[in-house]
Amino acid sequence: METIIRTKGLSRDYMVGAQVVHALRDLDLIINRGEFVAIMGPSGSGKSTCMHLLGCLDTPSSGSYELDGEDISGIGPDKLASVRQRKVGFVFQAFNLLSGANAQRNVEMPLMYGAVERESRRQRASEALDAVGLSDRAHHLPAQLSGGQMQRVAIARAIVNRPSLLLADEPTGALDTTTGQEIMNLFRDLNKQGITVILVTHEEEVANFAQRILEFRDGCLTSDRSRQDVLGMQSL
Repeated sequence: METIIRTKGLSRDYMVGAQVVHALRDLDLIINRGEFVAIMGPSGSGKSTCMHLLGCLDTPSSGSYELDGEDISGIGPDKLASVRQRKVGFVFQAFNLLSGANAQRNVEMPLMYGAVERESRRQRASEALDAVGLSDRAHHLPAQLSGGQMQRVAIARAIVNRPSLLLADEPTGALDTTTGQEIMNLFRDLNKQGITVILVTHEEEVANFAQRILEFRDGCLTSDRSRQDVLGMQSL
């Protein structure tokens, strides 16, 4: 299988006053293209730090990271932003939509940063909205949408650049159970289309949608199991 993520000794330390906090320690990880991976762990376990590093939102203190065949461990902020723009889509718990822009414009936003021509922006945004089942809500403002619909717009925005990697941070945290399951089914459908999905969650029900579950504690990867392994243990 083709590798999309490879880390070796990936670590991130922070200074809090005079104290060094080891947020992530010596992560060795391989994720193949097309996998659906859930990251779990208690608060302070390192799961969010891991996602920030994998999503090029932060830089490691040490170790190496290859994303989609590109070594990005030591590149500067401008090049890191370029990698983020080209290769990574993000979905957050709070949706982060522009309140004064309709769904179509919200989805077009990443393409505007990428200087994509207007007609192409419109076409690709329409395709992304259709992919998440919201083509009939393209001209609605966020305030006119339900929580689930807003998250679908956020997902459309995340995939409009056709990224190699889709990262989701607690994507169902602001949703009721039924709507959350609908959103997770959408992630599963996108994954079946070939998109690599990594999500951070504290809910086992959400993690069980993934093929593989990584668990972190005290900045270390403590468990790397397939969903079949997890479900098998739960049935004992």
